[in-house]
Amino acid sequence: MEYLSSLFCQATRLAAQAHDGAYYAGSRMPYLLHALETAQIVSSMTEDEDVLAAAVLHDAPERTLTGEGELRETVGSHVTELVLAAAAAGGADPEDRDRACQQAQVEALLAERRLEVKMIVLGDKLSEVRLLQWSWQRLGEQVWGRCRCGREALGWYYQAMTDALQDLNAYPVWHELANAVWELFWQERDSEQLRFDMTAREMRELALF
Repeated sequence: MEYLSSLFCQATRLAAQAHDGAYYAGSRMPYLLHALETAQIVSSMTEDEDVLAAAVLHDAPERTLTGEGELRETVGSHVTELVLAAAAAGGADPEDRDRACQQAQVEALLAERRLEVKMIVLGDKLSEVRLLQWSWQRLGEQVWGRCRCGREALGWYYQAMTDALQDLNAYPVWHELANAVWELFWQERDSEQLRFDMTAREMRELALF
């Protein structure tokens, strides 16, 4: 039996402390579960324990009172740098109404060259989209009324982030993200376009007779 490293355990304890009592937005799911799911997704791409530790802490600087000094003291400088880089490249609120803020986030991710940072961002976005997908399957179109920025803007953000993560398209989880984003935001539109195209083609064929 293999045991978790003390580093990952320390990171998880710090994440549990940081997110204590917090729920994921729009749900009754403890926020810590999102942090752990992000790390689990990242573990399908790498076994590097520094990256896994950073994944479980990815939201700590942005959404809690955990400071950079506490991070460095608990998990070291390398993990802290990964956490801060992931926050800079993927930590913006997906439902931010400001398109300029969303665009700046996408550009920061495109400028990031470290694959391990992109892995953390991918884990974060896939975890977010999984929960959104679950809510959509449960609530249907009502779920979009709960989105502050609206379905179209949210779809733009997740599509742009997915495209910016194409360096990771060798991993199945990238394809899971791409497929989920298509299903949530574009499948209905594409189906309507297909029906329109088929109808237009049928009309052209009838005109030939």
